[in-house]
Amino acid sequence: MPISPDDLPLDSSLSDDFGDARRVAYGYVEDAFAEAQQDGLDSDALAHAALFAAFRTLVETYGEEASAVFAEALPDKIRSGAFSSGTRH
Repeated sequence: MPISPDDLPLDSSLSDDFGDARRVAYGYVEDAFAEAQQDGLDSDALAHAALFAAFRTLVETYGEEASAVFAEALPDKIRSGAFSSGTRH
């Protein structure tokens, strides 16, 4: 299944099964972050490592060009608050 710029983990436009799997996966990632923070790891270091691992997997799965197209949509989504949870800066 190819990725698209709108193919984000919590995207409500995804099919129920596909979206459910991503929501469950997101829960695992959140749990891993919480555990690592309890062990004293810095959240900034965790975020960078998670992004690197995620993009490495995307490139391995879909290739460099499809992953780059996906990444091109991220600035607008970030600026519009798609990843915000609370007060926006």
